[in-house]
Amino acid sequence: MKDRHFNYIKDLTRYERQKTWEVNIGGVSVGGNNPIRIQTMTDTSSMDTEATIEQLVRVISAGSDYVRVTVRGVGDAENLKNIKKGLVEQGHNTPLIGDIHFTPKLAEIAAQSISKVRINPGNFYDKRANFQSKVYSDDEYKAELIKIEEQFIPFLKLLKKTKTALRIGANHGSLSDRVMNRFGDTPTGISESVMEFLRICKKEDFNDVVVSIKSSNTRVMVFTVRLLNYKMRLEDMKYPIHLGVTEAGEGEDGRIKSAVGIGALLGDGIGDTIRVSLTERPVKEIPVAQKLVNHFRTYEFHEPITAPLVAQTNPFEYERRETRPVLNMGDKQLPVVVADLGDRSLSEMIPIRGKLIPDYFMSGNKILDIKGEEYPIMSLEEYLFESTRWGRMKFIRTNKMEFDSFMDMHPEIITKLKQTRKTVLILESFNKNPMAELRAFFLALETHIWKVPVIIYRKYEEDVLEDLQIKAAADLGCLFLDGYGDGICVSNISENITFTELKDLGFGILQGSRMRVSKTEFVSCPGCGRTLFDLHDTTLKIKEHFKHLDHLKIGIMGCVVNGPGEMGDADYGFVGTGVDKVALYKGLKPIKRHIPHENAVEELEQLIRENGDWKDPTD
Repeated sequence: MKDRHFNYIKDLTRYERQKTWEVNIGGVSVGGNNPIRIQTMTDTSSMDTEATIEQLVRVISAGSDYVRVTVRGVGDAENLKNIKKGLVEQGHNTPLIGDIHFTPKLAEIAAQSISKVRINPGNFYDKRANFQSKVYSDDEYKAELIKIEEQFIPFLKLLKKTKTALRIGANHGSLSDRVMNRFGDTPTGISESVMEFLRICKKEDFNDVVVSIKSSNTRVMVFTVRLLNYKMRLEDMKYPIHLGVTEAGEGEDGRIKSAVGIGALLGDGIGDTIRVSLTERPVKEIPVAQKLVNHFRTYEFHEPITAPLVAQTNPFEYERRETRPVLNMGDKQLPVVVADLGDRSLSEMIPIRGKLIPDYFMSGNKILDIKGEEYPIMSLEEYLFESTRWGRMKFIRTNKMEFDSFMDMHPEIITKLKQTRKTVLILESFNKNPMAELRAFFLALETHIWKVPVIIYRKYEEDVLEDLQIKAAADLGCLFLDGYGDGICVSNISENITFTELKDLGFGILQGSRMRVSKTEFVSCPGCGRTLFDLHDTTLKIKEHFKHLDHLKIGIMGCVVNGPGEMGDADYGFVGTGVDKVALYKGLKPIKRHIPHENAVEELEQLIRENGDWKDPTD
């Protein structure tokens, strides 16, 4: 059992913050027994001292513990001291973090003025991948690592001297050619790109380090952070971990996607500081991050949960739970969305508002399809002892505590469940830690080799839609990331949240966890000082213009730092390249360069048309 547990966290069944080393960042420590810290990043030019200070004051007042600023060139790096001075003069001593790509010299300058520098191992000493194939022999690869060490050690000595902390932050979309050619852009490759630098830090006894691995792909982000966590533990490293889903997007899509990815890790006690990357003004990120952190405080001191850990799935690779087909559920079918009608009838809700039409509807003790066909929802006792409905399609609603107790008294239910072919479970949780309890139930199903499809159900009592989106995505997204669940039903006791908003949330969680794509996927970065056009306004225009292309994934990047790689699995990309200039991509290949920003949306439509991927909107 121990070998099967993988050891990426201490206990899958109990919420407990993972113990990490404490790192002092400008007087505000992270890790250890400190609270989870919240941070964001400015989107002003770092040469504009007044505008940057003004934005810093806004996000600090909103509750940001740290703020990261863009460092594009020597001028930016040298101006950090003026920004810091002006901020202190306004009564704020919040630690500043410099964001460095490509040029180590900038990090050396920035370290003189601020509390932490962030470097990207994919482009700091290595050149970022040009996606060119090269086979490195073991000796060649080792020689490259030695060159990195020779350059990195003097930098670490400088950081010790200036008492500046370091974040080693890898991005899925900006790995070096060296790493890409040996490992690919896989969890192994991404985590190893960080470990190479951490081993040098450990060798030099430099412990003021925070690590991060980010991706716009929530599945890659979660599996890779788990793997990094596992590798660090194997090598006796306990560096604090920074969490974030990069290029999450804006609006409800960005919030749900961020809550799925960050929540999956916070729920396992991983994470010491977070940033919610939204394609909105930086101040909008803070309350979302605060709600996420506060939500997981409610997991503390939850009721005990038991699970047969021998059945744990591989936490580093995606594999969907194997189930038998029942109607259009289970097997290789896409997970279904079940909408709770509450006290409404199906006829009242038809036609369904919006394009996202649920597969089924819950109404009291019945499940309905769109045509009104009814299927009973039964209790465990009714299922086991009522013979009148034997052979008919049915749903069984239960929770883990009830099921465990019932199975102790009636072990024969195991045999009946395994034999029945027309049964679907509706599984809910009343535990303060629904993520762990629901996961534990799936582990029990796997132990007994029950192939029954499962609808994951959770009822909330929220009056604010954003609160519901964050909590439901954080509670349930992890299960779908791990391949559990053949459907979802989110219910809520409040008239402030509509039927349409609830059913759309179900679709949103499935899309955020990459289980079912039901609308156009937009991968958009939050923007920073490198972005030379209005990214938020542009993103809204692109989403409105291309929202009907639900078969496509479109990347919207403010600059080229992460652009081509981070949108590597996008069908088309829109990447800022200069002042009001844009490059348009098909996959990883730039097709149109130096397009004026005001013409870029029309040019992108033309590119999509030329490749046969355009379809006209239906309304």
